[in-house]
Amino acid sequence: MSENTVFVVLKGLLEPYADKLILKHDNEKNYYLDEAISGSKAQMFAAAQIKKSYTSFHLFPVYCHPELLSEISDELKKRMQGKSCFNFKTVEQIPLDELEVLTKKAFESL
Repeated sequence: MSENTVFVVLKGLLEPYADKLILKHDNEKNYYLDEAISGSKAQMFAAAQIKKSYTSFHLFPVYCHPELLSEISDELKKRMQGKSCFNFKTVEQIPLDELEVLTKKAFESL
């Protein structure tokens, strides 16, 4: 599987929220959504980004609300880098159902 396929899968997790957020980037290597904050500068909600040797899935609300991570699986936890980023090299590494639920909870936390 190519990194492009991983990117397409991760981007697919974010697309349902694009009409409710601010689409900042949408190209072949970067899909980036900001949340609208009234009276303040917009901040990142989430992004799928192709990097040199993996594809990253950034989910910023888990940084602000770490309790969202309290029940994630060891499989997803081992993909974490930092406090709000998950890295994947293959589609098979993505616990899709779990990441979909986590993304939904992150959106609901806004």
